[in-house]
Amino acid sequence: MMEFSVLTLLLLAVGALTILFFFLDLIWSLLQVARAVLAPLFLPNEENALARKYGAWALITGSTDGIGKAYAFELAKRGVNVILVSRSLEKLSRTQKEIESLHHVKTKIIQADFSLGKKAVDAVKEAVGTVHVGILVNNVGKQYEYPMYLGEVPEEELWDIIKINVGAVTLMCRAFIEDMAKMGRGAIVNISSGSELQPLPLMNVYAASKTYIKNFTQALRYEYGDRGITVQHLAPMFVATKMNHFSAKIYQKSLFVPDPETYSRYAVSVLGKLDESSGYWAHGIQTFFTTLPPVWIRMYIGGYMNKIFRQDYLKSEALRATQIHVKN
Repeated sequence: MMEFSVLTLLLLAVGALTILFFFLDLIWSLLQVARAVLAPLFLPNEENALARKYGAWALITGSTDGIGKAYAFELAKRGVNVILVSRSLEKLSRTQKEIESLHHVKTKIIQADFSLGKKAVDAVKEAVGTVHVGILVNNVGKQYEYPMYLGEVPEEELWDIIKINVGAVTLMCRAFIEDMAKMGRGAIVNISSGSELQPLPLMNVYAASKTYIKNFTQALRYEYGDRGITVQHLAPMFVATKMNHFSAKIYQKSLFVPDPETYSRYAVSVLGKLDESSGYWAHGIQTFFTTLPPVWIRMYIGGYMNKIFRQDYLKSEALRATQIHVKN
């Protein structure tokens, strides 16, 4: 009888601790959401603050479209000189002229195709030369053309996703982080995706690559956080960029689908303030509610949504093919 009572008390204690930790985690998540919502409203936007804190130059990959381009403009607006890195020399030159016409900062452009792996990273490092990169923004990424089953995705496209989303962020961090450590200051911003929150059917490899970025960034912060380096992980939900062109449902700007400029304005404002963030207040709310259900439910919902997006894309392609046929 005594043994039974002790076992019962032990089980009750374990149950109570489990419930306690659950509510503590819930409260912490709520606080994170509140901070993500309110921080951009109260944090100072003084020019040159980032340059004084981290250094005069920032390097942004994938900086001629979408979030990367808008992030570069936002940094330039705050007085940070920018190094623009992208595949297209034409887009680089155009973006450089746009920034220089609006903001009084120095700019530098570097053409690089990160699907080439180490060769591209070495080319970037060589082109940067003796310039100290105070802020590194790893934004470049590759997405599926549209939601597909694994066997439908071209093998070369899968390799490109792995090389760009996993390889580039890893080697770019390695290329510049020791220089930051020697200076005792610097910031690395690794931009992931809300797709990291669960396995994602029909975008399987893309989502898995974003999970890598999340774990890699958190471990990197542990390794270098005490050496004066800010290592930030951003996980945006849907942003109205051409990466989401496959469905009009997520390509149109709305409260929860901001344009790149709105997203980047909030994201830059929390640099140095939040190590883990969606980067945008409404995305913070979405992230909180997304992570409430168990992983298997989130995976099911994600797969169901991607089936709808897939149907949208296939229907639009079929309609376009019909229109072309009629014209001819």
